Amino acid sequence: MKLFASLVVALTATASLAGVAFAHDYTLGSLSIMQPWARATPKGAETAAAYLAVKNNGTTSDRLVSVTLSDAATAQIHEMSMDNGVMKMREISGGLEIKPGDTVTLQPGGFHVMLMGLKAPLKKGQTVSGTLTFEKAGTINVEFEVAPIGSSGPQGAGQTQHDHMQMDHMH
Repeated sequence: MKLFASLVVALTATASLAGVAFAHDYTLGSLSIMQPWARATPKGAETAAAYLAVKNNGTTSDRLVSVTLSDAATAQIHEMSMDNGVMKMREISGGLEIKPGDTVTLQPGGFHVMLMGLKAPLKKGQTVSGTLTFEKAGTINVEFEVAPIGSSGPQGAGQTQHDHMQMDHMH
């Protein structure tokens, strides 16, 4: 009987942890917003980066046109690209297109949200409130999980996402 009780407790704990893993996924119209996260920053840092994936389950394109985060004065959607062997970063004007059926992943080394004018360092384990605005779907409030400095994402983030950072998405 003790074994059965232990098994029930273990399964309940596992089920509740599975719920946590998906706690940061959102739906807005035909868009699925998955795993918003940011990297922790060292003391004194005034900039940081935030990431997420957006899947368009609809039949028409949409655009991520702006992002705000409560802990930053300004947030811009940026892209990174190589130019004659030099990594360059610039703001994407007009927003980031998400075509029907595509998933666009904002991740280190590619598309990302550049946070400027941080009000305080981002600390591992905290969440930061943000707002995503899409051209057609509208606006949604999300929570960005803060992962450790140098992290490639929260556990499991992006590991099953199809990455569409192909050159046709670059401007």
